[in-house]
Amino acid sequence: MKTASALAPGASGDRALLTIRLTPRGGRDALDGVETDAAGRAALRARVTAAPAEGAANDALLRLLARALDLPRRALTLESGATQRIKRVAVAGPPAEIAARLARALGEDGRE
Repeated sequence: MKTASALAPGASGDRALLTIRLTPRGGRDALDGVETDAAGRAALRARVTAAPAEGAANDALLRLLARALDLPRRALTLESGATQRIKRVAVAGPPAEIAARLARALGEDGRE
């Protein structure tokens, strides 16, 4: 499963960590799949219409993820990267379940 690679090290039994590359002012709110950088690090690509001012883009990202994962917004926490393009988001729940929800959100649930 490609989305599992976006789960960052440090996930435990009660939460998953996602590495995300955010594009603010991206024209629409969407998850655009998983990308791997030159160093081999995977990150979920996301874009939001909000500007990166006063935390608006971060808030939009957390709302987008909550909708995509079908979780309440309070289940997500921005762990690091508040002012960076690369962010780490903690998601409450078993990592395997979060990976499955993310795969469904990205259309990677095995249906062709």
